[in-house]
Amino acid sequence: MAAARLHVSLATPDSKTTATRGLGAWLQRSAPASAKGDVSIAVVSDRRMRALNRQFRGKNTATDVLSFPATQMPGVSSFLGDVVIASGVATRQARDAGHPVSTELKVLALHGLLHLLGYDHDTDHGKMARAEARLRKKAGLREGLIERHR
Repeated sequence: MAAARLHVSLATPDSKTTATRGLGAWLQRSAPASAKGDVSIAVVSDRRMRALNRQFRGKNTATDVLSFPATQMPGVSSFLGDVVIASGVATRQARDAGHPVSTELKVLALHGLLHLLGYDHDTDHGKMARAEARLRKKAGLREGLIERHR
């Protein structure tokens, strides 16, 4: 049975930060109405992110956010997947963008959630960028990740 709404679990195994306070509740409020199920967000060290990026994408560098969609079996699970955020990369990007780390974590969590929902900015001809822009405006974020990298 599918969950009525989005539920977010937050873990910070490699980092101790107050910037994550309220992130899960914020994402639940800001998510598109179609986001139903459970999501796990982990904020990890850049070292851990580099290892994950190397293992799963063949890239030997820390990236800002990775999404790992769950394999869905109809009627079995409401788990959408995992979003992993690199704390050091997020901190540097926040500084470069001129906003708090907590804001950067929101940008990255929203971006990661959209990937879990099946969006892919590399192949969807702007569909993810439009969704991200609409949701970030609704949530009070001035710019999104896709917009920043254009």
